[in-house]
Amino acid sequence: MIRDITIGQYYPAKSPIHKLDPRTKLAGTLIFIISVFLFHTVVGYAVATVFLAGMILISTVPVKFIFKGLKAIFMILLITMVFNILLTPGEAIVTLGIFKITKEGISMAVRMAIRLIYLVIGSSLMTLNQLTDGLEKSLRPLNKIHVPVHEIAMMMSIALRFIPILLEETDKIMKAQIARGADFENGNLIQKVKNMVPLLVPLFISAFRRANDLAMAMEARCYHGGDNRTQMKPLKYKKRDHIAYLILFAYLAVAIGFR
Repeated sequence: MIRDITIGQYYPAKSPIHKLDPRTKLAGTLIFIISVFLFHTVVGYAVATVFLAGMILISTVPVKFIFKGLKAIFMILLITMVFNILLTPGEAIVTLGIFKITKEGISMAVRMAIRLIYLVIGSSLMTLNQLTDGLEKSLRPLNKIHVPVHEIAMMMSIALRFIPILLEETDKIMKAQIARGADFENGNLIQKVKNMVPLLVPLFISAFRRANDLAMAMEARCYHGGDNRTQMKPLKYKKRDHIAYLILFAYLAVAIGFR
């Protein structure tokens, strides 16, 4: 299960999407997330499906790798659907004691499931190269109102990049504890919580150690934020980015039209 989480993982490829400016990819992810919540009809979700399938095809990222991340949210997806089915008021189809399965509840559960799945898949397509520079460039106008844009972008980038590192560390600790006789599967809820202590303690120690090493490395290199800071690879929009923006705005217009 740990290895099934693909958030924050970079899949190397030479696709047109990988070559896009990070600002374009950030804008595309945001537009897709907005569109998912705009759609309320079958035609709308069909448009989102076609758009997402096209992006997956262009990205050349294996479908197996993309859908692998859905295993990590299976329980959240299941709980969301159950709550929507049982707690949404409307025309009752089946009565189960104090709960009622309604037509509106089933419709809401299906919509929420589709939205959650599409959010995970759409977000996993955003590659993480030059994410800090992309965020900083996109939020630069906020500098005029004294918002620490560079620091915010740096923190978000470090947090995202730490996800796969901590997941790999968790997997190693779990295997080491299982080899010493730890049991993370059996027992009641209280026993499972107690069994997590041998996992969480070394994980927190490792996370703090990595954070301290990173802070010392940044201080040793005289890092002082974004003031007068130059970029090794300055960001510059190219023709493919303008074409991508046209496609994104056309898709957003379609999303609003089919709302």
